[in-house]
Amino acid sequence: MPRLKWGMIGGGEGSQIGPAHRLGSGLDGLFEFTAGALDHRPDAGREYGRRIGLPPDRAYGDWHEMLEGESKRADKVDLVTVATPNATHFEITKGFLQAGFNVLCEKPMTMTVEEGEEIVRLAQETGNICAVNYGYSGYSLVRHMRAMVARGDLGKIRLVKAEFAHGHHADAADADNPRVRWRYDPKQAGVSAQFADCGIHALHMASFVTGQEVESLSADCVSCISSRELEDDAMVNFRMSDGAVGRLWTSSIAIGRQHGLTLQVFGEKGGLRWTQEQPNQLYFMPLNERLQVIERGEANLSPEADRATRVTIGHAEGMPLAFANIYTDLAEAIRARKERRSVDPAANLYPKAEDGLRSMAAVFAVAKSGKEEGVWVDARPPMFR
Repeated sequence: MPRLKWGMIGGGEGSQIGPAHRLGSGLDGLFEFTAGALDHRPDAGREYGRRIGLPPDRAYGDWHEMLEGESKRADKVDLVTVATPNATHFEITKGFLQAGFNVLCEKPMTMTVEEGEEIVRLAQETGNICAVNYGYSGYSLVRHMRAMVARGDLGKIRLVKAEFAHGHHADAADADNPRVRWRYDPKQAGVSAQFADCGIHALHMASFVTGQEVESLSADCVSCISSRELEDDAMVNFRMSDGAVGRLWTSSIAIGRQHGLTLQVFGEKGGLRWTQEQPNQLYFMPLNERLQVIERGEANLSPEADRATRVTIGHAEGMPLAFANIYTDLAEAIRARKERRSVDPAANLYPKAEDGLRSMAAVFAVAKSGKEEGVWVDARPPMFR
């Protein structure tokens, strides 16, 4: 079976996220890295693209050049990944969707709710795939959590507790570091800093695992380093569509925390706990029974977990493997469309444009609630109310 053709915008030399995408997309031999506009400096982007194996005529100087060039080709790319600065996501994603390409966009998908709704409508109208890279949903045991909840192992879900807290921006002396400063500048980051950067990953995972959407929320947002205009710590309470209660803490000043993405789900018949820094174990406590440790790769897991397991039991699972599962899902979805067949249900788990829109609506809801001393606000996008 010939490999699908993949292109990337952004993610150039020195990028934090670019290598994870290139590793993830190529891991299963389903995609061939064919085209790219990898740097905001055209010559540097072309040179770096050629250096890492792109054909010279498909190492582009910018995304406009790539869109024009790929649109003219009979062998144009099947999927474009957008890994550029946040403020550019909307126009690039919109441009490629309109031109008939499938897109995987880094989060946040857009900077406003209105832009998000436009992307959702455009994906629906064109029939093109628009995915958003909430890559942590690619971990095999996160998918097993989702399967356990769906088949009723926990009974009705009562409470979800999500965290994404780290301490890497805790040094006040680092306030003028350009790599840090922009994140707390409304002109560059928008209405939210820490919640928009990390909190939405935890919020998406809460919805992904429970199958419920966030309907309303109340937020307490603070700038613990006083020079920052946007929050570096937030506590968010939320209510979900099937009655679950949610608690979410996100922080960038929690010294001693490294990554900090953790999800706990509590139902009538049991509870689950998973943390991204120890992704090989899922802790399950059935009501009135002993604690069970579910190991990634063991027998008798769900089809969703089995499909997402890459290495044998006892070996470490990493972020690029989770990204690879998103790309494997997308390859299945693209091939299914080409072959006019249904998508494998165990693969139809990649985060979609609707997820990106719901996240952006939550960002604005948190910002509004935080400014109004925790007032409860509707967290749904207008088009989903």
